[in-house]
Amino acid sequence: MFNRRELLKSATAMGLLSATSLGQAQRAMAQNRPFIFCSFGGALSETEEKAFMTPFSEMTGQEILNVSPTNYAKIKAMVEANAVEWDLVNVGGQFIYQGSEAGVLEPIDYSIVKADHLDPSWRTEYGVYTSTGASVLAFNTDAFPSGQEPQSWEDFWNVKDFPGPRSLYTRMYYNYEAALSAAGVPRDEIYPATDEKIEMALAKLEEIRPHIAVWWNSGAQPPQLLSTGEVTMALAWSGRIFDAMAEGSPVSMTFKDAIAWGNAYVVPKGTPYRDVAMELINYCITQEAQERLVPLGTYGPSLASAAATADEQQAQFMVTHPDNAKDTILFNDKEVARYWTEWEERWQKFLLG
Repeated sequence: MFNRRELLKSATAMGLLSATSLGQAQRAMAQNRPFIFCSFGGALSETEEKAFMTPFSEMTGQEILNVSPTNYAKIKAMVEANAVEWDLVNVGGQFIYQGSEAGVLEPIDYSIVKADHLDPSWRTEYGVYTSTGASVLAFNTDAFPSGQEPQSWEDFWNVKDFPGPRSLYTRMYYNYEAALSAAGVPRDEIYPATDEKIEMALAKLEEIRPHIAVWWNSGAQPPQLLSTGEVTMALAWSGRIFDAMAEGSPVSMTFKDAIAWGNAYVVPKGTPYRDVAMELINYCITQEAQERLVPLGTYGPSLASAAATADEQQAQFMVTHPDNAKDTILFNDKEVARYWTEWEERWQKFLLG
């Protein structure tokens, strides 16, 4: 544990914290709390701690407390109450747009965050993507003979040839994309989300509803449900499934029809650690930090040059690798933020039946 003087001395010596961020750090330390990073938990949080948080902390002396899970309502409440507890938060990319519109996020300071080497799709005015993953079709390997596993959302909806209970996410997003794919809509036509497409997706989801045993709301649920055989198929987060596979659970997944997304870092408005958060984002997208993601095999780099260092085995776990990306649906966060806001009330009514 570093005390205040040691923290500031170390950070200054490394040249990683500006005078402004030191002032921010001093004010934050005066509040008697460390820098707090919040993420979604599970395999993702473990990956981020190993690849980003611990190395940055050891290099700068900046104490970091890792907490979970991310909660959008809490971010808004903290900012509105002028009592910000989280200094850097991993969010779904759609919250970049919802949060900025609500006025609860700091704009990314690109004088600190050097992101020119990052693909423009992974850097926005209010958030930066530091890793990649996907929402995938996952399945219980005991339920399907080898070579006859489900390989698409069309298969997920095909209860005759692929019998058994299923599980889907409680949010509208991911379900919209999966349902349209099952309905035969080409990947490049899923967006923009028109009223007609929304209605089509809801109608398709109505078809599968009798076979949905669990609408999950925690990323830990799908691998557990699949492992126990409570469901045979589930929409799940890729990192959680890779984690379960590594533990020997009878689960697997496919990147075909996967909904590829990035993990976005945002800074809540009013954090006393504002500049430290910017320095940390900057560190997370360095070549060194991004390459640490490769051997961990859960979530891939957002930096193309880091992804290029993967060997053949490691590339299998990266949704953005060319061999996988060609079969995926690229999640459009800006469109998702729009349709989620406009159709959330209708979605809640759908869930209630």
